[in-house]
Amino acid sequence: AGAEWVRQILGAECQPGGVHVRMGTHNLLLRLSADVYLEVIAPDPTAPSPARPRWFGLDVPSPNAGLDSQLGWHGQTTLWPQKLPVRTTGPIEPMSRGDLNWAITVPTDGSLPFGGAGPLLIQSDCSSHPASRLPDDGYTLVILEVTHPQACRLRAMLEAIGFQGPVIMGQRDAIALTAFIETSLGLRRLSSILESE
Repeated sequence: AGAEWVRQILGAECQPGGVHVRMGTHNLLLRLSADVYLEVIAPDPTAPSPARPRWFGLDVPSPNAGLDSQLGWHGQTTLWPQKLPVRTTGPIEPMSRGDLNWAITVPTDGSLPFGGAGPLLIQSDCSSHPASRLPDDGYTLVILEVTHPQACRLRAMLEAIGFQGPVIMGQRDAIALTAFIETSLGLRRLSSILESE
């Protein structure tokens, strides 16, 4: 269903990714640059349920009951957020998929930081970025627009880890993510309103 949603909006075919044994999930991927990718991730029906909540809030039904309300993101960092409280980012968890190994912050309840506006933080042990392994089909992330009632707190979190990327923050009552993606069909938008105050 997630792949079909991406196909309808972007005209894109996601590539097979793999499984995440510790989280009981599997994924499909689409390259958006040499160091950015779109991931469609879902519970793996062939895997046993993990002993903990799955990441990206996958065990919590969406309040809007629509695929477009399930957007989240993660940000690559080389500097772990030692000054940030674990309640903001979640503990650091070692993960792997095939020959890929990384560490990622995942709140113990599986939720996303800042109600979905904040990223999970990831540090890869790979010599090349996983996105560079994917075929370049001409899709490019232009900008990820994030809105949150406390955008200044979220901005401070990203500054604390030295995050740089095509992300802009806006102060609004609604928590929302909008990814603007250049495609062969022109500029397309994946959008999600996660919550309203």
